[in-house]
Amino acid sequence: MAGDHQGDGVPPAVLDGSDLTIAVVSARWNSHVTLRLLDGVRRGLAEAGVPEARIIEDWVPGAFELPLAAKTWALSGRVDAVVCLGCVIRGETTHYESVAGECAGGIQQAQLETGVPIAFGALTVENLDQALARSEGPGGHNVGEDGAKVAVEMAQLLRRIRTAS
Repeated sequence: MAGDHQGDGVPPAVLDGSDLTIAVVSARWNSHVTLRLLDGVRRGLAEAGVPEARIIEDWVPGAFELPLAAKTWALSGRVDAVVCLGCVIRGETTHYESVAGECAGGIQQAQLETGVPIAFGALTVENLDQALARSEGPGGHNVGEDGAKVAVEMAQLLRRIRTAS
């Protein structure tokens, strides 16, 4: 995660999600990877103090459907942030470019239109080995865990900006 390097002069994020509600939207496609990402989100949110009762988990068919579900959660007024989880693995057709690009663009558009942070935890990788490397268990790199921390940090930041006098 950007800004995590020690000694670079950037203050570390202090994450306190104890009063946040976070929605997590996961894609069923490549669930052998997205379930690992979801475990990472759960770890990251727990580490940030988000109460388990304030974590909402939903599923969509694939990465292409993530932006609509995320935007709907953001517009609901019931969550402070959303984390999107998916896995698009390059194949032999151009399907990868369409799905990966539309997923990323749709998530960015949804957060800009709603003003609710939507963390991008969708892997766009060349092969299964890369997906597994980016969805490791405790102690390893897990993009889901990164997404959880991004969601909490951005929710805190936006709350602070909006309530500043």
